[in-house]
Amino acid sequence: MNLKIKKIDWYCSNTWIRSSKNTAWCLLGCSIGDFGTIFFFQISNINFPTLSIMILAIINGLITSIILETIILLNQKFKFINAVKTAFGMSFISMISMEVAMNLTDYLLTGGAVLNINVIPIMLLVGFITPLPYNYYKLKRYNISCH
Repeated sequence: MNLKIKKIDWYCSNTWIRSSKNTAWCLLGCSIGDFGTIFFFQISNINFPTLSIMILAIINGLITSIILETIILLNQKFKFINAVKTAFGMSFISMISMEVAMNLTDYLLTGGAVLNINVIPIMLLVGFITPLPYNYYKLKRYNISCH
């Protein structure tokens, strides 16, 4: 069996810039749902297990990210169903890794489901860096050129 493996050029600054922009949009969408959920439980004092809050935050982060990316694609003249499929299909692994990384960081630094001014920047940085190489790879793997 002859498997053809495409070598990836990891030194293309244009692809890093483009994948960074895509990752930033994904991070914005994920953060809205994730932080919003954690903040809601933090200010409402509802007695809900920390793990359940974090799982709900991840789910809400995925939903808001898909919604935001769909809106962005609709503004680029995609048809609705194609926008949803593209938003869901092209970045779902990226969104999951981002969400898990952000919530794991929150858990390790605060015990979980706690937002404070010192932890949010770290969560965002970890959430950005985690899927970035994957997003770069996806751009390069599917022949999106470096120009």
